[in-house]
Amino acid sequence: MTGLLLDEVYPPTGIASVVFLAFVAHAPIMETGGELLTTGQAAKLLGSSRQQVVNLCERGDLPFVKVGKHRRIERSQVEALIHPGPGLTRDQVKSLWLHQAVAGRLVTDPDEVLGKARENLDRLLRQHADTMAGVWLKRWQDKIDEGVNSVLRALTSDDPESVELRQNSPFAGVLSQPQRTKILESFTRSGWNRAA
Repeated sequence: MTGLLLDEVYPPTGIASVVFLAFVAHAPIMETGGELLTTGQAAKLLGSSRQQVVNLCERGDLPFVKVGKHRRIERSQVEALIHPGPGLTRDQVKSLWLHQAVAGRLVTDPDEVLGKARENLDRLLRQHADTMAGVWLKRWQDKIDEGVNSVLRALTSDDPESVELRQNSPFAGVLSQPQRTKILESFTRSGWNRAA
């Protein structure tokens, strides 16, 4: 738990005051030096719905502060979702783009996409049983068993585990070759065509 010293925030005035402090364990802590956005403004920047932004906040994927009853999100946090961190290589970002398209298919037809992934996993696990790739494939199996939301996070996050999972993806065949080609052309036009 952390807190501010009240003398730093409200210098003593000589008037006696009673102050009650409440701390909530595991509450999101954010420095609010940047511009704060409403969930609607964040949704507009992300090209999503306000509810999707609320879901990101509730999952812990998008830090926020409460102003009254309303969530406020620092613009830099929203921009970090739009532009993956500088630590990703060109190939990792390209893989992220492809897997974001897989995520789009997953939310429209979860049974088909997860069925294809399970089919691929069965084959790949036999081929890579005692290798490092096999370890990551088993993690994919765990994610699929956890459900659609867990798979979506792995497909779209830039955290280290998700980056590694995407390098051992069981989603081959979910996107058609014309879809893959179009995504890769868009990726190249986006400015990621420079050498890594």
